[in-house]
Amino acid sequence: MLKQRNKNEERKKRHMRTRQKLTGTPERPRLNVYRSLEHIYAQVIDDTVGNTIVSASTLDKEIKEKVDNTSNKEAAKLVGELVAKRAQEKGISQVIFDRGGHIYHGRIKELADSAREAGLKF
Repeated sequence: MLKQRNKNEERKKRHMRTRQKLTGTPERPRLNVYRSLEHIYAQVIDDTVGNTIVSASTLDKEIKEKVDNTSNKEAAKLVGELVAKRAQEKGISQVIFDRGGHIYHGRIKELADSAREAGLKF
């Protein structure tokens, strides 16, 4: 019998494979992206201490007021801009991008592009 294919399990495997190679440092923290069906979350993480420095998501009031739907590219773009703005306020200009095992397409790409346009380098 063949085992049923589970897309989320495959994504988790890809994510763990990349996490073995990516590590956020105080000078260059990791920009982690998590995408659910209804929301998208972004965190800037220093892995040496295990602290989240800044975060943004479609659950933030600033973004919820601007969009009708929190699960589209427009909302992801706003999250990217917000996380970049908050990171720059903390003095972070360079990050390592961790796409969380998702393909670089759609909402993930939109978030990354808007974070780059707002001033983050990765």
